[in-house]
Amino acid sequence: MTETMMPGNQTTEIPEARPVPFARAIGPFVLAMDIGSTSTRAALYDAMARPVLEQNAVAEHHFVEGADGTSEIDADQMADEVAETITGALAGLEPGTVSAVAMDTFAASLICVDAQGRAISPCMTYADSRSAPQLAELRKVLDLDEAQQAVGVRLHTSYHPPRLLWIKQNHPDFWARTARFVSLGEYVFTKLAGVDACATSTMAWAGMLNRHSGQLDDDLLSVTDTRADQYAQIVDPDQPQTPDPGLIDDRWPALSGAKWFPTIPDGYASNIGVGAVGAETVALSAATSGAMRVIVPGTPEKLPSGLWAYRVSRHESIVGGALNDVGRVMTWLTTTFAPVDATERDTALRAAPRPDTPLVLPFLTGERATGWSGNARAVFCGVTAASGPWDMWRGTVEGVAISYRRIFEQLRSIDVNIERILASGGVTHHFPATLDVITNALGYPVHVVNMERMTMRGTAMMALGVINPEGKFATAPQHSVNNPDPSQAPYYDDLRKRFEEVYDEVIAGKE
Repeated sequence: MTETMMPGNQTTEIPEARPVPFARAIGPFVLAMDIGSTSTRAALYDAMARPVLEQNAVAEHHFVEGADGTSEIDADQMADEVAETITGALAGLEPGTVSAVAMDTFAASLICVDAQGRAISPCMTYADSRSAPQLAELRKVLDLDEAQQAVGVRLHTSYHPPRLLWIKQNHPDFWARTARFVSLGEYVFTKLAGVDACATSTMAWAGMLNRHSGQLDDDLLSVTDTRADQYAQIVDPDQPQTPDPGLIDDRWPALSGAKWFPTIPDGYASNIGVGAVGAETVALSAATSGAMRVIVPGTPEKLPSGLWAYRVSRHESIVGGALNDVGRVMTWLTTTFAPVDATERDTALRAAPRPDTPLVLPFLTGERATGWSGNARAVFCGVTAASGPWDMWRGTVEGVAISYRRIFEQLRSIDVNIERILASGGVTHHFPATLDVITNALGYPVHVVNMERMTMRGTAMMALGVINPEGKFATAPQHSVNNPDPSQAPYYDDLRKRFEEVYDEVIAGKE
């Protein structure tokens, strides 16, 4: 630990980011919230970005999913959940205790809102792939490479353009009544606090923001038949908003006078939380979904076809790729297909690879990076009568690992000097042996960060960096370093080739 000067000229060591009781916490305080795929959480953080003990709350939820590609959730339910967790996290705090409010959500999401600010459609989540036919239409009228270089994303069902066309064609009633197209965080904060603004990063994650100008892309506005005034004003992370005190002061006195920061995507928050804030450090997230991301100055001049580059402020972009199915596919194996003993499962995953392991393309809900096939589905190859639950687990985890490798290969092709990979997320805790497989597939050391709620902590750090710019953050503890086994490199090199051959034949050939 290092030393730093604290108020009163007392020299103290910078602690690890462990929870502290309120009596030992240091102001200013930030209320941070995280809307993930399975829960909404709120927690109080002190000036060193340490969670404050007992000042937290959680509410669980589930997406409504269907075989047709549906993945949605009720927008007002989410607003109510956020309000519930705010109330729980603020219990017992004095008026004016909190200086800032910040939130992250899963990205991307889309809600149709009428002129009175009411949601008239469910919230479409990042995993909703019903707009695959509209995606095919857009691919016929737009130059995919030009569009990607402009907005930083490959046209895909995860983004607004095909979804907007899907709504227009399939729900003309919603379309006719829509005054605004908003993301989940915008809807919640407008309803609860009267904060009407969209973070630069959120609009970028929606696939509508020109990464060079920082404005809505004219070509995409035209092709989706929408107008700039149907979207909220776009603001950078250092531009907090003032809420409507009539909505806040009586309901949550502890938030009186607090600044509210427009909601950011969970991917951006995750990088900040683990400390991957420079071009030398890649954040590998492994939760329900997954990603590899690196924050870079400006934006790459030329973006590889399999990656995205989201503009997050006028100064920086975050470059990487996302996977729909990481923890999701492991939960699916556990509950529906191959339930196994956890200890035996980890032993099997840490064993040397075997050439008779089934090859799996783990796309339960479609593919994002690197091929952007919105209607992709899981593929199992080489399954025989002798294949058992362990083989299915091993093959599936290897398929997830190769999916990360495909992203990593393209990240290394841009002009960044990668020095380390920091891994975090629920999978690192609940399925720890998967990191051994991923490390060997990447052929690169992976540092595992041993701290929960890193995404929400990153959201708090983003706000603290603005309201308390001279402050020092507690350090995120690292659990271990996984080093690759060089003897396994030939196996994963061969698996990488076989994965791509099956992908080209079964998935890419149908696009």
